[in-house]
Amino acid sequence: MNFPLTKWRLIRTPAARGAWNMAVDEAILEASGRGLVPPTLRLFAWAPPCLSLGYAQPFTDVDLAVLEQRGWEVVRRPTGGRAILHTDELTYSVSGSVDEPRLVGGVLESYRVLADALLYALQLLDIPAQAEEKPGSATSPAGKPDQNPVCFEVPSNYEITVGGKKLIGSAQARRKEGVLQHGSLPLYGDLTRIVRALVFPDGQARERAASHLLERATTAERILGRPMEWDQAAQAFAEAFTKVLNLQLLPGDLIPQERQRAEALVAEKYANSAWTARA
Repeated sequence: MNFPLTKWRLIRTPAARGAWNMAVDEAILEASGRGLVPPTLRLFAWAPPCLSLGYAQPFTDVDLAVLEQRGWEVVRRPTGGRAILHTDELTYSVSGSVDEPRLVGGVLESYRVLADALLYALQLLDIPAQAEEKPGSATSPAGKPDQNPVCFEVPSNYEITVGGKKLIGSAQARRKEGVLQHGSLPLYGDLTRIVRALVFPDGQARERAASHLLERATTAERILGRPMEWDQAAQAFAEAFTKVLNLQLLPGDLIPQERQRAEALVAEKYANSAWTARA
């Protein structure tokens, strides 16, 4: 698809806590949707590791004792889907107005467009990926959850897989003021760590979930047989979005209004149990 050359903002933020990361995504969504800032590609990481829940996922899925023991945090995303443990990964988010040509239409239409950029980024990293198209799949990019608490076990439409195993998981929120899509590329590490932080009926069910996860999801390191650095992946993402979507990516930072809004959202929403721990 041919798009007119357009200027977007590129933000690379240091690793941050989960509540701040989700608050920043929402603040950029609001600011870009109102035209205060250009559409934005943000590349970021998480510290400490953080379990994120989908918008409608039951908080009872979370094993709080394990999180506390390991020093992990928990946050609820503004997008749907199931649980993700954010650690050892590159996370991206795309925010813009509903009339940005690359984001117009329904969820699947914009998902497909952005998937092309994600696929090219992986191509630059020597990863032979493809975008899954699964009519009637168990989840959708908008995030209708199935009964599995682990997000990365089940690919959705236009999510990125390698050899049938999910590599990049994404979710999208579409609002009157704009569109937000964010997702994760696991770079390395043990994917099964997430099952320790979730509630299962018994130990056998937990071990089955861990085994299924390794059968159905993977990391960049497992594919390539070598570690991948965050900076290397981030460079590939920026280059791919530039080329595939015909963008001029201008390095930038949050404007004061976005930073103030993010701080408010941390206090009011993302670090507030009324949001995170709701049923």
